[in-house]
Amino acid sequence: MEEIQDMKTTFILTFICMALILFNAALWAADSSVTNSPGKAEAAGESLTELNKELTNPISSLWSISFQQNNYMLDMGPSHDYHWNSNLIFQPVLPVSLTEDWNLITRPVVTLFNSAPHSNPHNPSEIDRTTAFGDTILLELLSPSPKVAGNWLFGLGPTFIFPTASSDYTGQGKWQVGPAGLVGYLSEKWILGALVQNWTSFAGSGSRSDANQMNLQPIAAYFLRDGWSIGYSGNVLANWKADGGDVWTVPVGLQVGKVFKFGKLPVRIGLGAQYMVHHPDIGGQKWNIQLNVTPVIPKLIKGNLLGD
Repeated sequence: MEEIQDMKTTFILTFICMALILFNAALWAADSSVTNSPGKAEAAGESLTELNKELTNPISSLWSISFQQNNYMLDMGPSHDYHWNSNLIFQPVLPVSLTEDWNLITRPVVTLFNSAPHSNPHNPSEIDRTTAFGDTILLELLSPSPKVAGNWLFGLGPTFIFPTASSDYTGQGKWQVGPAGLVGYLSEKWILGALVQNWTSFAGSGSRSDANQMNLQPIAAYFLRDGWSIGYSGNVLANWKADGGDVWTVPVGLQVGKVFKFGKLPVRIGLGAQYMVHHPDIGGQKWNIQLNVTPVIPKLIKGNLLGD
């Protein structure tokens, strides 16, 4: 009963988020229908597409906050049914200009809740569920500005995982650090690149296993008119401490995105689906349905921090 109640809570949160998106999208569509000038409508569509390009670019100059809802179907092993793992993560992107040539991109990832199925410690044949706060990631990227790199996208810096989870089942219990790097190219119609992070544990709970893991985020999207885009969805994961075939999680996925304007507020909404062509045998991700809602926020730190 407790598992059913927790799953109801996570799906209710997801449903409320989707309902709000659909309701506001309907309002936006009704408002946009009163635009009679073709020139203004075309200019607005181009503006939305440019915003979509900026929000897809991981080192753009825009400040934004993203709410990402993931709904994973987990393979719990041959003697168990599939179980859902839902989480809601909060991802601000906060770039600041150090000089005219260099920017610092701060990208925290906060797991607001993680609803994770797991074996009952007293009866391993049963599956329990825990819903709690998760670990927090902090990524810092030093990146050359477009004045230096042109259409190329480069970034390099440290990445951290802090053991902020409120349960052993929703986090790893380890302080972790490692390198991160980004390379990509942004053209008029498409973006292609990859952001890779690797963490190794150096402190934390002595009762928890050491960690050494990688997250590779392919970035690929094609930009259409009126703020629409279509692209790849999913992150390639590697657990270097796992045995043999349990190291890799490799997804194949697709996401459709659209930038709307609610009044003067631009918001990018993306819906994606992923199928893992390879995953760990027990507890591995099999499917994921992902919803992203990303509003642009005012940039609070303007100008160059280290001089004119």
